[in-house]
Amino acid sequence: MSSPRFRIREIALAERDTTFRMPFRFGIVTLRSAPLAHLRVRIEDERGRSATGMTAELLAPKWFDKNPELSNEDNFRQLEDAIRIAARLYQAVEGPETAFGHFAAVYPEQIARGAAAGLNPLVAGFGPAQVDRAVLDAVCRLEGVSIYKAMQANLPGIVPTRLLPEFAGFDFDAFLRDVRPAATIQARHTVGMVDPITAADQNPESRLDDGLPETLEEVVAAYGHRYFKLKVGGDITADIARLEAIAGVLDRLPHDYKASLDGNEQYGDAEGILALWREMQARPALERLCRSILFIEQPIARARALEGDVALLDRERPVIIDESDGTLDAFAQARRIGYSGISAKSCKGFYKAMMNAARCRMWNAEEGRDRFFMSAEDLTIQAGISLQQDLALATLIGVGHIERNGHHYVNGMAIAPAAEQDRFLAAHGDLYERSHGAVRLRIRDGAIAIGSLDCTGFATGVAPDFSAMRPVSLDQ
Repeated sequence: MSSPRFRIREIALAERDTTFRMPFRFGIVTLRSAPLAHLRVRIEDERGRSATGMTAELLAPKWFDKNPELSNEDNFRQLEDAIRIAARLYQAVEGPETAFGHFAAVYPEQIARGAAAGLNPLVAGFGPAQVDRAVLDAVCRLEGVSIYKAMQANLPGIVPTRLLPEFAGFDFDAFLRDVRPAATIQARHTVGMVDPITAADQNPESRLDDGLPETLEEVVAAYGHRYFKLKVGGDITADIARLEAIAGVLDRLPHDYKASLDGNEQYGDAEGILALWREMQARPALERLCRSILFIEQPIARARALEGDVALLDRERPVIIDESDGTLDAFAQARRIGYSGISAKSCKGFYKAMMNAARCRMWNAEEGRDRFFMSAEDLTIQAGISLQQDLALATLIGVGHIERNGHHYVNGMAIAPAAEQDRFLAAHGDLYERSHGAVRLRIRDGAIAIGSLDCTGFATGVAPDFSAMRPVSLDQ
């Protein structure tokens, strides 16, 4: 099966407002609401065949750009502008191209135009990240295959050397042939900075009592999680006290548990986060929790994260970059100063994730050991097409657990029309369930069933109701 070549004939953007059932604190922001953007793309191939694809992503503030002088609305506009730039560039690509060919033709100019508009590379890259997923959905539908079969056959036409010469001599097609769909994946539950740990430390007046879990204690009882992501805030004394409270809950679990430690750029340098780690190890109450830590995620502010050596910290626990992953060469830069890993997020780009996964394969072969790795992280991913494509990406890069938090802070698919919720439940009955008045993510024993994502299209058997959303102009 050869890679189809096509032109992009139409790109449209629409949004729904998402209100959180409980606040989520990460970094410098406490998130209570944000738009859920949906992108629709129509392609036409050389034979005149046409197909439409879609994707979706929450416009999360204060992650892509953490400038405190920008309002949440400023951040929303930044991300919309990144999509606008990408929409113009993708539709202007000369001649028919493959899916990856469009990305390769556009990406350098996208970053340049983003910079001219005051958008950092992470923000600018959000535009192609959305267009590429919608295009891939359309390509899969054009050929009548799942995303897994499309990747095994390299239907996107991925040729990394068009952008990254370091892949010369690496058999990328052979790497893709190893892609396999999965039946389940473990959910790594995020414990946010303002999340109540037990009912005893929760203000009774703040209780929602909507029937869904609120405290960490209630979460583990309801979902049976075995993996967790623990946020820390840069104040060692406060972080230790909170981690001890968390350990007080997790250590009571009857089974083994694993966790990641997320610094969210809150520490100034490697020495700061190393001091936290040593203090954690010195606390008897954190002995089991310390043993559980798999890796440390982006503890250092991005302005300095790729400057100082982190090898000493990485020897204690592997350290990955997340917010510093703004450019295609960020992982290579991180490797040179001691980092072992990097996160995959749909909002950072599908092709970036796949090429970083290939880097891990290539670099581990060079070193003769499995040192380099990827993690799958969340940016408050919402139920529906956004969740499904992100879960599929995690499977494609071969991880066994993924951070999930959107289902905890938002009331499932409640913002979608009832008929749309019904369609998603009917098409993906292993992934969703109906409870408490809405269709929502189904988690049992900490696991998410994802077998139904192996369907025609990019991991979704149905499409959201685009007509039931607020249209957003791409011509501004």
